[in-house]
Amino acid sequence: MSVRETIRGQIIGALQGATFPIGSPEALLAAFPDGANTTCRAEGIEVTAGQAGGLLVPGDFPFKSAEEVAETIVSRANL
Repeated sequence: MSVRETIRGQIIGALQGATFPIGSPEALLAAFPDGANTTCRAEGIEVTAGQAGGLLVPGDFPFKSAEEVAETIVSRANL
């Protein structure tokens, strides 16, 4: 499994209990189990939800699914 697929899967898993749509960065961070400190790891790469949130822009919201959040983050991070 690639780094991209691993990180994407971890983001989706972390958001499985979230209620969508999510309309703001604050609501998105609150949806992660450990908030901004929720960490995804793959092959020596480590990224927190707080760091990943820095890749998002207001126009990304609202997010309609965990898959949409994950794809946006891994694409912006060039994984």
